[in-house]
Amino acid sequence: MDHHHHHPLYNTHVKLLAFDLLSLTQIPSDPISFSRHGTLLSRAETLGLVTSLDLKPGKFLRFVVEDGTGCVDCVLRLNHLTSPYFARRSQPDVRQIAASANRFASEVKLGAVARVRGRITKYRGVVQITVSDVIVERDPNAEILHWLDCVRLARKCYDDLPPK
Repeated sequence: MDHHHHHPLYNTHVKLLAFDLLSLTQIPSDPISFSRHGTLLSRAETLGLVTSLDLKPGKFLRFVVEDGTGCVDCVLRLNHLTSPYFARRSQPDVRQIAASANRFASEVKLGAVARVRGRITKYRGVVQITVSDVIVERDPNAEILHWLDCVRLARKCYDDLPPK
């Protein structure tokens, strides 16, 4: 375990607006970690309108969530049953993860408002989210509440933490 994995927000799904998420810096010595003004993060939550979808059945669903400040690429893996990465895990677990992923994929539609949580990753130089779960929001106020949360948390929590 690296020293900064004890950072208070490290394993939290930090709510970030797209412009904030896209400006995170990847840590060269530890590519699964990202820095925001010295605060180390590994997971994020974003919420916005689904503006594009690319489904490769049995492989992945790639979609874009736009929140007014920018667009976040999201990748939901759908290859759990064929991927060697999951072969080491217990099969009932993998089947459950696969079933959830397929359910999420079926709910993500163009024009839906999606709340996406997952691991912050980088692909071709761009910050993206490797999705662990998606909730399609029915509440028309969800976007405004998410904005307010992001702004409040950035000011009160994320920016005030002493760098470790």
